[in-house]
Parts: sequence; structure tokens; C-alpha cells
Amino acid sequence: MDLLNTLVDKGLRREVPTRDEALAVLATSDDELLDVVAAAGKVRREWFGRRVKLNYLVNLKSGLCPEDCSYCSQRLGSKAEILKYTWIKPDDASKAAAAGVAGGAKRVCLVASGRGPTDKDVDRVSETIATIKEQNEGIEVCACLGLLNDGQAERLRAAGADAYNHNLNTSEATYGDICTTHDFSDRVDTVQQAQAAGMSACSGLIAGMGESDADLVDVVFALRELDPDSVPVNFLIPFEGTPLAKEWNLTPQRCLRILAMVRFVCPDVEVRLAGGREVHLRSLQPLALHLVNSIFLGDYLTSEGQAGKDDLAMIADAGFEVEGTDTTTLPKHRRDAAAATDTEPVTSSEAVVPAPAEDARRDLVAVRRRGTGTDLPPNA
Repeated sequence: MDLLNTLVDKGLRREVPTRDEALAVLATSDDELLDVVAAAGKVRREWFGRRVKLNYLVNLKSGLCPEDCSYCSQRLGSKAEILKYTWIKPDDASKAAAAGVAGGAKRVCLVASGRGPTDKDVDRVSETIATIKEQNEGIEVCACLGLLNDGQAERLRAAGADAYNHNLNTSEATYGDICTTHDFSDRVDTVQQAQAAGMSACSGLIAGMGESDADLVDVVFALRELDPDSVPVNFLIPFEGTPLAKEWNLTPQRCLRILAMVRFVCPDVEVRLAGGREVHLRSLQPLALHLVNSIFLGDYLTSEGQAGKDDLAMIADAGFEVEGTDTTTLPKHRRDAAAATDTEPVTSSEAVVPAPAEDARRDLVAVRRRGTGTDLPPNA
């Protein structure tokens, strides 16, 4: 296909495709799907080889959120049956992080529900970051705490946060349809605050909320303009008890097209396969590894993921390698740009290390339940 040849050439040159080209990827047929995956795979391998970065979520605070994001099981008024608890202690968070590290994770993502942190919350998270880094040498820490106020990004960076996650989720035009308690510009502002403070920006999207192809392209182009280092792609899990409970709009083929489009628009960025991959990609998950270079290991915030040992087996069986803590994720030109603004993540070598030893390939779902405090009573 001329379209795919053009997109590969542009991806290898880090050139942005046109909106029409991005839309055309989403409009390809099932007969063309493997060609689309193969083309985007060439771009993925050019910038990231066959490495897969593993990330591990630690849910510091669950539920009890005052925001009304329609997709979220933790939203205001949600009737979803999820565990609710306030802040877990730094030592408990560090134990949870260690479970992911044992399975090969090189980045720990600290997430807390809510509109955004208070200054006291920033103190709590700062202590947690210090504890995790003290006990896990070389680990990257990403914070995801919601909308930031002035000065909070700088304090998190000073505490050792390598990155900050805040997703745009959907297009600006449709953002008001999924949330009314804050707007698209609030999210953009928080990502920019994180970047200005010297943290690596992580910002992505949620697909499957009833959006159009144009909406998907719009949000990915908005992300390209923000230029985060990593772009997580989530696929909606329609939780019972939320407004989007009946939005089952995705097929495995649709998910692969979306991932390919993201890769073509963001060729040299860490594209992360995030929530909902097991539900929507199902047996086609290994094909997605040809498009993304990063996944979450084990569980998500309020839903179970694939067992960690199965993730590791999938990566090995598909012919990919787990990226080690002494391996730099981003291509050299992005590292150089980050260094110029003091935002380079804490890693250095180009060498690829082998996957973790067999005795570390544990079932991280079970480990997480023991280690994260998910058996704690509310307000423990």
C-alpha cells in the first residue's frame, strides 16, 4: 500500500503524518491489518528494537474521588464495586513496588485518586518516592496524582520523581462529554507544569468511549504537540455502575489499528499498552508488541490484569526482550533533547539485559494483593 510505505518513510524520519493519513490507518480493512502492523512495526523497531519496557502500578489511594470522569470506576457517584481506601504508608507502597521490580519492572507508577494533591499529599508522596528509591536502586518513579497546583511539580521533582503522568484521554472537542468538573486545558496545563519542572511527561488517551475516528486523531495530534516522552494507550473497561458501562465499542482489530496510528504519529516516543488490553485485544496481545514498546505488568488501578508471569512468557514467546534498568528507553536524539532541559530519565546504557530469572517470574496479581494494602479496611 502506498499509504503504508509513506507512513514508514515518515516514521523513520520522525516526520509527522497528515491528519488524513492518520485517519486512513483507522479506516483500513481487516484484510490489510497485518500489513498495517508490519509497517508500524518497522517504525517501532527502528527506534526501540525488540525491547519491551515493564511498568508497575502502585495504587496509593483508591476511590473517593470528587471528579465526575464518566469512564472512571472511582468517580463521584460511581456504583462500581471497587476497593476504597485512603493513603497507604510509604513502606507498604515500597513493598508493593518491590513485587513489580522482582518481575522485571523498571518504572513504578504511583497513582492516587482525586482532583489533585494537597501540599500535605505531596509530602506523603515525596516520602514514598524516597523510600522506594532507597530500596530499589535504578528504578524510575512516575507520579500520577491529578491536577497540580503551582510549585507542586517542582517539589515532586526535587523529591526524586522522574516522570509525571496526566492523560488527555480524549479530544478537546468531546472532553466536556466525559467530564464536567475540569476541562481539557486543565490537563494540558498539568502536563506542561511537569515538563517545566524537569520531569519526563507521560500523557495518553482512552479509546472506546464512543469517540469518532476524528476524535482519536485529534487527541493523538494534541499529544504530539505536547511532546511527552511516553504515551499510554488505554482501552475503556466499561465498569458497571459508571455512565459508560454499556460502551463496548472495540474489537481486537480496532485496537491494533489505533495502536498503529499512535505509533505513526509518535514514532520515537515510548508508546505504552495500558489498561484494557487483556479485555479487548485478547489473543491478539502479542501482535500489539510489534506496535508498542512498553506495557504494564500485572494489575491496574481497580481491575485485574493478566498474571505477571503470563506477561513475561508472552514477551519471550513473541521474540521480544525485557528492557533492564541499565538500559535507556528513549532514542539518543530524545535523550539529548531531554538533557538540554534537564529532563532526561535516570538510565544510561544502551545494552539490553535478559529477562528476570525464573524464580522472579511470580504471579504478580497475588503478590500485589498481599503487598499493596488492598486488604486494608477503608481509611486504614
